[in-house]
Amino acid sequence: MTLFIIGITTAISIIAFSRRDWFEKLLFNPYRTYHCKEWHRLLTHGALHVDWMHLIVNMLVLLSFGPHVEKYFVLMSETTWLKSPSSGYLFFYLSALVVSSLGTLRKHRDHEWYNSAGASGAVSAVLFCSIFFEPRNTLLLMGIIPIKAYVFGPLYLIYSYYSARRESGNVNHDAHWAGAIFGFCFPLLIDVGMIRWLTGQFH
Repeated sequence: MTLFIIGITTAISIIAFSRRDWFEKLLFNPYRTYHCKEWHRLLTHGALHVDWMHLIVNMLVLLSFGPHVEKYFVLMSETTWLKSPSSGYLFFYLSALVVSSLGTLRKHRDHEWYNSAGASGAVSAVLFCSIFFEPRNTLLLMGIIPIKAYVFGPLYLIYSYYSARRESGNVNHDAHWAGAIFGFCFPLLIDVGMIRWLTGQFH
């Protein structure tokens, strides 16, 4: 399913690079989403990226962590109401796109000028779902600096939270933060008993 999501996202992003009309109709504009009831934008913006670097980075992170998360969706499907691993993972990914955008929707719903695009919110959710299941895993910060997942997670949340408050740059830090929280909590939303799995990783 991860490869399917990457394929669809990449195809739509590449088309939208040269089709401005596609880009304008699918990007996340909170004003149009809220006032014009164009709710599809909560999902479709995740299939757009502003340039090749934006697309490549998001898809590489998704490729790095998505298959590992899918493995745990198989396990959850055996013990919870989530009976289909593939559809459950897709539901998780799409839900993350929506949930990670809700704070931005509330914050910028009256700002016609504000736009956002990219799968970063959902990708953050996948990354943090991976951290939930493998908190002792070693990640490579900036691709070179080794750091434990349980250390990286809080640092990422703190950075995203304060960057969102400062509204620094053109990055939607609100979506990163919300997506990360959603991704980490999702297994508990499926089965609160999963907390035993998390605590067991530190014994």
